[in-house]
Amino acid sequence: MKKTALITGITGQDGSYLAEFLLEKDYDVFGLERRVSIKNRANILHIEDRIKILSADLLDQGSLTQVIQKVNPDEVYNLASQSFVYESWEQPVYTGDVTGLGVTRMLEAIRAVDKKIKFYQASSSEMFGKVKKSPQNEETEFYPRSPYGAAKLYGHWITVNYRESYGMFAVSGILFNHESPRRGLEFVTRKITDAAVKIKLGIKKDKLCLGNSYAKRDWGFAGDYVKAMWLMLQKDKPSDYVIATNETHSVEEFVNESFNLLGLNPKEWVEYSDSRFLRPAEVDLLMGDYSKAKKDLGWEPKIRFKELVKMMIENDLVLNSKSI
Repeated sequence: MKKTALITGITGQDGSYLAEFLLEKDYDVFGLERRVSIKNRANILHIEDRIKILSADLLDQGSLTQVIQKVNPDEVYNLASQSFVYESWEQPVYTGDVTGLGVTRMLEAIRAVDKKIKFYQASSSEMFGKVKKSPQNEETEFYPRSPYGAAKLYGHWITVNYRESYGMFAVSGILFNHESPRRGLEFVTRKITDAAVKIKLGIKKDKLCLGNSYAKRDWGFAGDYVKAMWLMLQKDKPSDYVIATNETHSVEEFVNESFNLLGLNPKEWVEYSDSRFLRPAEVDLLMGDYSKAKKDLGWEPKIRFKELVKMMIENDLVLNSKSI
């Protein structure tokens, strides 16, 4: 029997890759979209005729309940949030409301309509923050260092709470940083590849300014990670999983790899420690241990660091060449 999935944040990086993946699995795919005056559907234009978009908002309990009643999905993937870490200091209350309480609203909607619906929550490695040990796994203590990380931690624990309190199939994927050509330009990885390409093509004449060059992250490919989300909901019993690559690379390494691919000297074009891009509280090191996911789900990352950077550079070359 054909399954139905509902994805919040379907127009984002993860949502678009997940929608593609589920369509390949012959799902009926529904997506949630907030009512905005200008819609941004660039990531799903190629599949827009194969999915159904509905209007709802994580700030509005009634709208979520109505959508769950209308769609009656087998699976719900909650990928929507205020997802830009830096912006969470500028909008801490809004971040908490959407990224934290929004999870509760969706869980309440599912509980009210049909507790048999399976639920996936997009948790984040930012919950580890000031890490207590490396690499981080499912048992590592949390210590968030941003309003975003704190909001994600609330969403994570409320998911555990509903699972244990109401017997719901509700799981969290603790995803470490995952990138792709569809990553927004406000994120540092895409900011780097886009700037490097613009410099190479002569579009950008000034230097690229960045914040902390020493921050280290575990970077994987979003297209790989959405498969892990799906696998979690196919298990007989719900459980939470770290999804990562078990490698860590600094921002400076990401810069060097990007610029070297284009034959550019990063020392000539990049400046660090720009106060505009420094966080009030930094997360210095993140590296995930995905051994539980490998053992239980049979999941492993396919795309590694260098291939990921190359993929993003090549895509930005295509995009920026069109503007010349």
